[in-house]
Amino acid sequence: MAIGLDVSTPPEPENPEEYDYETCPFFGELPVRGQLIEGTVVSTDMDRTVVVEREYEVHVPKYDRYMKRRSRISAHVPEILEPLSVGDDVKIAQTRPLSKTKSHVVVEVTDGEE
Repeated sequence: MAIGLDVSTPPEPENPEEYDYETCPFFGELPVRGQLIEGTVVSTDMDRTVVVEREYEVHVPKYDRYMKRRSRISAHVPEILEPLSVGDDVKIAQTRPLSKTKSHVVVEVTDGEE
């Protein structure tokens, strides 16, 4: 089933009886919406959660220059895309709140650096 984004669909889960369909955007019931954000995984310490960091530039009119900013976003990792490691480049999409800090889900692993 397509999720409405331009990302590749992973293979079906091996154990359908034990798979958590409630928090899977590909084969389950988790809707995705909003922006598609690209970033780098900086932490994998939590269970099925990663911290994705993205760096962007902001224009400072006073000095007519750009300065770098970064934001860190907690994202849920579906069981099909596990395991992720620090340094992987991923795409995340916005979804309904899954916990106090998680409102995004990983939809594609694009590259691995390190």
